[in-house]
Amino acid sequence: MSASPCVHQVLATLGYGDAIGHEVLGVQRVLRSAGYESQIFVETADHRVEDCTIDYREMVGAIAPEDVLIHHFSIGSRASRTAFALPGRMALVYHNITPPQYFVGVHRDLVKQCFRGRRELTAYIERSDLALGDSEYNRAELETLGFPRTAVLPVVPDFSHLGGLPNSLIASDFDDGWTNVIFVGRVIPNKKFETIIRAFHVYRTRHNPRARLLLVGSHSGFERYLSMLQELIASLGTPDVHFLGHVANEELTALYDVADLFLCASAHEGFCVPIIEAFYKNVPVLA
Repeated sequence: MSASPCVHQVLATLGYGDAIGHEVLGVQRVLRSAGYESQIFVETADHRVEDCTIDYREMVGAIAPEDVLIHHFSIGSRASRTAFALPGRMALVYHNITPPQYFVGVHRDLVKQCFRGRRELTAYIERSDLALGDSEYNRAELETLGFPRTAVLPVVPDFSHLGGLPNSLIASDFDDGWTNVIFVGRVIPNKKFETIIRAFHVYRTRHNPRARLLLVGSHSGFERYLSMLQELIASLGTPDVHFLGHVANEELTALYDVADLFLCASAHEGFCVPIIEAFYKNVPVLA
């Protein structure tokens, strides 16, 4: 057994290129540099970061009462329920669960998952020694739910993923003197892509026909919502709206380099890290 307690992290899934994934990897670097043994236990992981993780079932028998589990809670999972039953002390980090009503008529399974996740969160009121929101908005929600000890663990932006050599394979098509309006985020209803598209339509129609809209983010699982957005674009008759999907970090930094405005119309965000990325890349933000 280690001379000092281990400080591990547990979460449902470790993604590539998303805000929670960057934060989890950053926390692990800090803990290890401070001398703590620190692993990342997950249920699933993107293949590009899978080598950084351990299957959540390996926690059983490996967690001592003096160890600390930093539990990143964003939706209910088997990894969460396993961590709940282990003897280690727990600090819960709440990244917010999108209210399920945003997904009604778009993604039936996610409506159920978000409802169950919000209900499951209350089970950790007694289990957690400390409940942390990554914004004051999230901390206040924890307090309202009844968590006795809450605080804010600020998102410490790590821009290393934007510091590499830009890959302009995609962005070069848009580096032509036109005005590029960009938004970065998953194509999901709470981010109100329809509002972004309508605002862009007004701007392009009334003020600047040499403008385009670049929408960067995965639509996996939300093909129905994407189809609704494409129908809206067709009904408005607005050209130059580009859904670019999920891009690599090197492609993302190149897209920020050609962007003239970051436009966000989100109705619900726990934090919205891409706004901070836009600040870092010196792209004006309208949100």
